[in-house]
Amino acid sequence: MIQTPIHEKNQCLSVAEIEEKLKKSGVAATAQRIAICKYVLCEADHPTAEDIKNWTDANFPKLSRATVYNTLDVLVQAGMLKELKLPHTGKVVYDTNVNEHFHFFDNNTGKLFDISQEQCKLILNLPKNINVVEVDVFLRGTMT
Repeated sequence: MIQTPIHEKNQCLSVAEIEEKLKKSGVAATAQRIAICKYVLCEADHPTAEDIKNWTDANFPKLSRATVYNTLDVLVQAGMLKELKLPHTGKVVYDTNVNEHFHFFDNNTGKLFDISQEQCKLILNLPKNINVVEVDVFLRGTMT
């Protein structure tokens, strides 16, 4: 499968565009996957699997929990979603922004925000024998 971001942040795709993205990533565009993608893209922001299951229960009651979890796994494997484990709770959320970025968790609201690398510069002064392959930055605090 080719790893392709599903969309740019805050952009809602049509069903046809979702089908095309799924197919480009080597993922079969089933009705269930399209429905889950539509929710994750247009309505949710860093949803949990339980958030997605609650939405499917209200909108597609015959969609099983296994289908939701399997679909999320397929979308993560295809690089269309990123699975993010929140370090302070252990809760797993799904991020449609698969580009390199950081996260800020607002302690007052419980909301998670994407922070671009340009907004948070890191200067690493590591020994030469360390080869960093990935950096995950998770900031917690309050917004004023």
